[in-house]
Amino acid sequence: MRVSKEQAASNRERILKAASRLMRERGIAGVSVDALTEAAGMTHGSLYSQFGSRERLVEEAVAHVIEAKGQEVPEALALSDYVSEYLSAAHRDRVGSGCPLAALCCEMPRQSKAVRERFTAGVKAMTGWVSGRIDSRVRQGRRDEEALATVASLVGALVLARAVSDPRLSDDILRATRNRLDA
Repeated sequence: MRVSKEQAASNRERILKAASRLMRERGIAGVSVDALTEAAGMTHGSLYSQFGSRERLVEEAVAHVIEAKGQEVPEALALSDYVSEYLSAAHRDRVGSGCPLAALCCEMPRQSKAVRERFTAGVKAMTGWVSGRIDSRVRQGRRDEEALATVASLVGALVLARAVSDPRLSDDILRATRNRLDA
């Protein structure tokens, strides 16, 4: 039985959403094709007919989630508000719906070039967004450098806050980084 173009697009979107959530929760290596198809309510055949391979699905899911998260950020959001939201306990605790850069960065060195290119595009987009919120009187090169340091601080702090077993230390990492970035 043939699936309509609309249904195929809906199936594809469902698979990408499930994959991006599971990959952030469990890591790329921790997500099997069985888990992906079960979470999306699909069959192996539908997954492979959409993407051809698990590798291609990973590549597209990384691109999908980075783009989707970028679209969630209101254009008018001030950098200080973004930093506060990013370095919040709520964001730390919502791994499956949080920043894909923080959730997936430690796995990127072991991924294919295509997956890493999609991830790199996300880092560049986030850095560009941050740079665009830095005082326009500051020279562009300096804004870009400050934006890179800010993104590295945000992602690094969130990774560390999620990694430690001490809840107080986790909160301290978020607070200290927020304070440093606000200075």
